[in-house]
Amino acid sequence: MKNTDFLDQLSTRYATKAMNGEKVAEDKIERILEAARLAPTSSGLQPFEILVITNEEMKQKIRAIAFDQPQITSGSHLLVFAAWDSYTPERINHMFDLTNEVRGMRNEGWENYRQFLLNMYGQQSEEQHFTHTARQTYIAFMAAITQASYEQVDHTPMEGFDPAALDELLGLREKGLRSTLMLPLGYRDVEKDWLVNLVKVRKPLTELVTVID
Repeated sequence: MKNTDFLDQLSTRYATKAMNGEKVAEDKIERILEAARLAPTSSGLQPFEILVITNEEMKQKIRAIAFDQPQITSGSHLLVFAAWDSYTPERINHMFDLTNEVRGMRNEGWENYRQFLLNMYGQQSEEQHFTHTARQTYIAFMAAITQASYEQVDHTPMEGFDPAALDELLGLREKGLRSTLMLPLGYRDVEKDWLVNLVKVRKPLTELVTVID
């Protein structure tokens, strides 16, 4: 792998505006999901779940609460990222116990950190929890987007939907989850996608970065 490969993917990917209905191979979907699974998250807690939606009737219902964006139904798969609604002791302990099991050891420093998190989150509100867990989904979301680019699978990052309506439609609140992002996956329709041949525009680094020596 060249040290510019990642930048090449970021340079060529774009938010696809029209998809052609072609199905994405399941092995590609699995690798995209694996990239999201391997993404870093705060304290390694992975406070989210991903729903993979291929049911056409469900996609139609989701489109109706997402500003009628056509990629939801013309794409192959729709990923819905849903963050934990709160950091419960059960959720925190599960990840720490899993880590101990996989590593085959218990570390005193690690166990002290467990107690620190349990105490810290125990003093915060559920809304504070969700503000934090929602941010973690964006990290995993970016990993999924980048892997999709490597797989040459087009995609459209979406925040434009009614989260309360989507939560109700998918029964997320009953599972202790709240929707944050959606990612339709598929292949571009070059005849209908007005963005496909336009140059990517981003601010120059001089406008984006401040160096403090």
